[in-house]
Formats: sequence, structure tokens, C-alpha cells
Amino acid sequence: MTQKERQARARQEIFRAAMEEFGTHNYDEVTMESICANHGISKGMMYHYYANKDDLFLLCVQDTFQALGEEVARGAGKLEGQPPGDAIRNFFMIREYYFQQHPKRRKVFENVMFRAPQHLENDIRELRRPIRELNRRFLDRIVEGMSLRDNLTPAVVMRYIECIDSIFPSLLRQYQAGGQTEDLHSMLAAAGQILDMVLFGLMQKEPPGSGGKRE
Repeated sequence: MTQKERQARARQEIFRAAMEEFGTHNYDEVTMESICANHGISKGMMYHYYANKDDLFLLCVQDTFQALGEEVARGAGKLEGQPPGDAIRNFFMIREYYFQQHPKRRKVFENVMFRAPQHLENDIRELRRPIRELNRRFLDRIVEGMSLRDNLTPAVVMRYIECIDSIFPSLLRQYQAGGQTEDLHSMLAAAGQILDMVLFGLMQKEPPGSGGKRE
């Protein structure tokens, strides 16, 4: 084995260990020492390649966003031609289904969204930029084909959808906590219910003069 191959193997070993730790624990709970101790990695080898846990965390974030972006791009291509409401709902579901299949990357994503330290915000924003641009291009096309209410513009709707997208994982987790099971089928059903309410509202339109009352 050449030196280059040994270095690549060592980096891959460290990456797998870091993904296991950040994919299982909150950001604040992970240390360089815990990664080494839990995975039999010497501190000498660890610090030869990585200066601190932030380097490793960002490596896991980069891998997560890249893999998720590839999955979203594949899935979005299959949604062309669907009615706008169905396309947006199914677009959201691509990510949720992917994370059900890859729970460690889900945990990394949650660390990014809810527990990432402030000093990493710029690095994370840059790593997230490609998938945000992918999302925006797809949603722009869908919103252009929607029949919007008279008081709404495509720009306002896009801002609303992007806000929902940023909080959707937390919203789904809280909503699903009221159910009895958390398997894939129940998760997809719960996500579909939330998106139906988000996109189409809660109340039926009342007939004029009803005053909101029903017999």
C-alpha cells in the first residue's frame, strides 16, 4: 500500500467514526477524545489529519448535503408535470423519505438546523448553498404554474415555502409525537397530512352571510 493510499484509508476511517458520532449525538456531546476512544483511533493519527472537531463536523455536513442534494435532484426530475400541489408535497417528501433510510445523516442535518454553533454559520451556509439553489430552481418553476390568491405574489409564496422547508423536520417530529408509531409508513402519512394543511389550509370557505356558523 502506498503512502497516498494509507493516508486516504486513515482519513476514511476517521470520517466514518465522525459520522457515527455526529450521526448519533448532539454536536455539543461530541469531542475529539470521544471519537478516538469510541472507535479505536489514536490521537496522533487524528490530529495529524484534523485540527479540531469542527473540521470533522463540517466534513460530515458536506457529505450529508452532497448526498441529499443528489437524491433531491434525482427525485425532482420525476415530479415534472405533476399538479403544483402534488409536486410540492412530493418534493418535501423526498428529503423525509431519504432521512428515514439514512438516520445518521438525519441527525447530522438536525445538528446543522438546530444545534450548530454560531461560529460555523458561514461555513455551513456555504456548504448548504448548492442544495438551496436546487430547491429554489425547482420551486420557482412550480410556483409559476400555481393559481395563487389575488393578494399573493410568487415571491411571497416562495418565501413562505422556504420558511416551511426550514422548519419542516422539527414540525414533523413534534406532530408525529402525538401518534402511536414512528415507522416509515406513519412518518410519510404524518408528513402528507402536514403538507396538505400547509398548502391548502384548514377551514372550508364559508358561504356568504353565514357568519362562520354551522348548523
